[in-house]
Amino acid sequence: MNPTGVIIRQSDYTVKEVIDRLENALKQKGITIYARIDQQAEALKGGINLPPLEFLLFGNPAKGGLIMEFNPATALDLPLKVIAWKNGENKTWVAYNDPDFIKQRYSLTDQLTAILDIGPIVTAILQH
Repeated sequence: MNPTGVIIRQSDYTVKEVIDRLENALKQKGITIYARIDQQAEALKGGINLPPLEFLLFGNPAKGGLIMEFNPATALDLPLKVIAWKNGENKTWVAYNDPDFIKQRYSLTDQLTAILDIGPIVTAILQH
């Protein structure tokens, strides 16, 4: 089941490895990491036992600022985020918002939409 506007990819890495690799790749590009949340650990605090699930919140204030200047409502989808989780079949999955969906949602220009495209970074970190 793919939710509308979400790109989901499978990975051979563990959840932790995916988020570690992504965090390192983003930092190397000068992108700010705002938060990393182990949602499995957080759910356990509420008595819910989830399989591994991590969340990474990141962005570039200057570039994100251009998008929010164009349409302040885009702050609902910014900073960017990626999640990785392990399903019941012991497979790791990675998901992020589709930039074309965000483009349509906020009537963004192609130039602004290009800022949102994290697909190449995700593809690179999923490769061995």
